[in-house]
Amino acid sequence: MNTVSPTRRPRVMAIANQKGGVGKTTTAINLATAMAAVRKKVLIVDLDPQGNASTGLGINRANRKVSSYHVLMGEASLDQAVVKSDVPGLDLVPSGVDLAGAELELVSVARRESRLRDAISGRLADMAYDYIYIDCPPALGLLTLNALVASDKVLVPLQCEFFALEGVSHLVKTIERVKKAFNPDLDIQGIVLTMFDRRNNLSDAVAADVRGYFGAKVFDTVIPRNVRVSEAPSHGKPVLLYDLRSQGAQAYVHLAGEVLKREKQEVRA
Repeated sequence: MNTVSPTRRPRVMAIANQKGGVGKTTTAINLATAMAAVRKKVLIVDLDPQGNASTGLGINRANRKVSSYHVLMGEASLDQAVVKSDVPGLDLVPSGVDLAGAELELVSVARRESRLRDAISGRLADMAYDYIYIDCPPALGLLTLNALVASDKVLVPLQCEFFALEGVSHLVKTIERVKKAFNPDLDIQGIVLTMFDRRNNLSDAVAADVRGYFGAKVFDTVIPRNVRVSEAPSHGKPVLLYDLRSQGAQAYVHLAGEVLKREKQEVRA
């Protein structure tokens, strides 16, 4: 693996929402692919026991012998778990079946909430990544806590459906608690509206409510409900490789541009 100066530090982002089926994994792999397309070096850490990010990038189970579970339990370093995807510049720490039991195993482990942060910090001098994206499980347990403690920012995919705001309010409270107790620099980088259906008045109503509540935290880009986005994981590809011209793929390209713009603004500030 390439070496870089210890002063270079990747931006670590948790992609989180305790609700399932809101587009977390889809956002993780397609935002990462869009970043890799503009010559950024990206690592996805698959922290979801379902392993959908690993499957969605075409990583077969034979290549998941060392996983995020082994990293969390101190049985492997982060770089020992890295596998390359078919996307140039995009690597993955896969999920494994053992990760399902990690919540219980971590309860009795020292610094249980900081295992992932320690693993990332311990290898910074050896990693040439610009970004590390952590695909969180649909729960606010110890796995998600590890992701939040390890991260600089949180990106929240929010499906345009009834009760969307109610669900994300629990995550916001969790982020605030983590900020106070473990990670004072943690903040929400943005909320991305997913599965937006322009034919459905409910999508417009939810989007208006979310923008009214969170204001500038909500990205301008919305991810449409799109059949090509749904089909891509079954082919082991991000939608940007499966069908770049589709509305879903283009939305993630625009989202990556917004993320980069916000980061430049933060640096200037």
